[in-house]
Amino acid sequence: MKKTLQLMGLDCANCAAELERKIAKTEGVQSATLTFVTQRLTVEVDSDEVLSRVIDIVNHFEEVRVVEKSDGAGRALDEKHEPHEHSHEHEHCSCGCCHEHHEHNHEHHEHHVHNHDEEHTHEHMHEHTHEHAKKGGAHTKEWFAIGVSAIFFIAATLLQNVFGGLAARVAGYICYAVAYVAVGYPVLLATFKNVRKGRIFDENFLMTIASVGAVCIGEVGEGVLVMLLYQLGELLQAIAVGSSRRSVTELMSLKSEWANLLKDGKQCRVTPEELRIGDVVAIKAGEKIPVDGVLLSDEATLDTKSLTGEAALQRVKKGAELLSGCINAGGVCEMRVTRLYDDSAVGKILEMVETAAEGKAKPEKFITKFARIYTPVVCCLALAIALFVPLCSGLMADGRLYFRDFGRWAQSALTFLVISCPCALIISVPLSYFSGIGTCAKNGILVKGATYLDVVAQAKIVAFDKTGTLTEGNFTVCKVNPAENVSEEDLLNIASAVEYGSAHPIAKAFENVPTTYVAEEIVEVSGRGVRAKINGEKVLVGTERFLRENGVGVFVADSIYTQIYVAKAGCFLGSIEIGDRVRREAKSTICELRKLGIERNVMLTGDQEKRAYKIANEVVMYEVNAKLLPDQKLQRAEELKIEGGLIYVGDGVNDAPVMATADCAVSMGKLGSAAAVEASDMVLISDNLRAIPKSIRIARKTRRIVTQNIVFSLAMKALFMILGLCGVLPLWLAVFADVGVMLIAVCNSFRVRFFKT
Repeated sequence: MKKTLQLMGLDCANCAAELERKIAKTEGVQSATLTFVTQRLTVEVDSDEVLSRVIDIVNHFEEVRVVEKSDGAGRALDEKHEPHEHSHEHEHCSCGCCHEHHEHNHEHHEHHVHNHDEEHTHEHMHEHTHEHAKKGGAHTKEWFAIGVSAIFFIAATLLQNVFGGLAARVAGYICYAVAYVAVGYPVLLATFKNVRKGRIFDENFLMTIASVGAVCIGEVGEGVLVMLLYQLGELLQAIAVGSSRRSVTELMSLKSEWANLLKDGKQCRVTPEELRIGDVVAIKAGEKIPVDGVLLSDEATLDTKSLTGEAALQRVKKGAELLSGCINAGGVCEMRVTRLYDDSAVGKILEMVETAAEGKAKPEKFITKFARIYTPVVCCLALAIALFVPLCSGLMADGRLYFRDFGRWAQSALTFLVISCPCALIISVPLSYFSGIGTCAKNGILVKGATYLDVVAQAKIVAFDKTGTLTEGNFTVCKVNPAENVSEEDLLNIASAVEYGSAHPIAKAFENVPTTYVAEEIVEVSGRGVRAKINGEKVLVGTERFLRENGVGVFVADSIYTQIYVAKAGCFLGSIEIGDRVRREAKSTICELRKLGIERNVMLTGDQEKRAYKIANEVVMYEVNAKLLPDQKLQRAEELKIEGGLIYVGDGVNDAPVMATADCAVSMGKLGSAAAVEASDMVLISDNLRAIPKSIRIARKTRRIVTQNIVFSLAMKALFMILGLCGVLPLWLAVFADVGVMLIAVCNSFRVRFFKT
């Protein structure tokens, strides 16, 4: 079974990687994915007993905790898995950051276990907000420790270099000691505990060896400065990560805290989760729509910017669909609830955005594997530099085995240790993707994972369904062509009765066509039409091919509109022409895609060639594949996929096989449809095709920034290592450079947020 657990107290990327590996090795765990940015752990386990072991491992890992949902309130899971003082020992993360940043958090934690299939994310987002507020107090403590250390370090430096005499030197060393202990105590403690457990290659160990080693070779001030700069960098890193996590909680502004339920002539305030389908809700001016519904008032004015990214106000009429998260920009209006909160726009947005970070892109997976090998290798190289290089130098210089220039090479080795920290890569790469996913969400584009950002960035072909994608999908009856001795009214009545039971978009053309008939035994034949019975007689409504396959002779009228043909009891009754307008933004979207270098824009449709080519001409699309049955459309999509990365844009309901085949499937505004969300990798909330080129620009910018961070971090590491080997890079400057590289990479990842549409 698959479960998703929400964690708290995880501020270190290395810790996250280590905890993920530890859980993955647990017996009974089939897979484990821990997303550092969102602190979500997704595990596939054999039984509830294994899940309990996983929760126990997490709750014993420093100050990290699992949280669980409990009737709207939180309670600590570690109440059920309380650590036994004499039989368990707390697991400590590799770099101790979690311990440093969360010493007091355990008193306030609220927890809830998240079932991946059933539960939603908005509640623990609130808890994240509380967690960040609490961290403010923890950061105050850390700033105080750094401030004390800095003051004593400056005092020691002045005493050592400005004032003379033995007393000044002794006082200087005492100040150095105070400065070191103020910031170094948590690192030294974590190092001791980790080494005792057999974990050596971590940041605490590296910084302990570097600082103590500097003291041993006589560079006391440098040793203190190493620890001071390291702790300052860790604190800035925690602040940067917290800022990124808060970008998710900002989406909570979409959710309304209450709804005005109208019942028995009275108005009462309830939570959106309490609303049921059919309830009538009053929405006052300036209030958010709590759940999805239909407008009962004559008209309403909506501000949809927070949901779709569109700044212009939208005026809707009675009967229009209202999506949760939009703001009522007019007077008081009423609506009837059509979806529960969990199935509404806001519920799905919050769930999809938070779970999106779990789908790791290839660069993220590469960095995780790279860091696991990189640090031990550098540590071994540092050991070789400290011991074998001076030994070989002595042998080559004098023919004797002795350590020549040991102090100089020991310092180079310590510099190597400091530089080996892979934080710049481990943090900045997932943060870049996370920022890209968040930016897409703010622009009305939901992306299911970082993987699909990469796919979109490198796509070469975009294929479009026609009906409901390039066209509006709002069909109307344009013309009725009855056969001889058949009235228009009777033909429409029969077609309307049968189409009433169809889920195809064309059936909407008959929604307002009254009928006196009742169709029974309705069967929809994918890609062909609908078969039913009226008064015991077999009725067929669908394509020309569908009727001919059933032995009905069809008279085909020449028309640019989509035609459906009707037969009853084996007799042809006539045809009905259905019209569907091209989307206003379709042509400009195709033009934008060409400007982005995507020359192949292909239409895949089951419609007749004449109608398909007419639409293609209107939107300036050169490749058209018409009269495709579902299996033929799937086959064509597979052929296109071989030719290059394929994005397929469809309605998310009738094209599930093609969507599953495409490298990235995009659903057009079907946010309320569970089928659409499941079938697609991206959902366009705004139902606007121009979001496609927008998503490509965001994805490409994200990938550029990821590449920049990887190249920049590795290049700087290599440069500093070379300088360290040459003996021209002081140890404190190596720490400063390492922290600087990390902060520059993290700040660079934030640039995705400032994407201009």
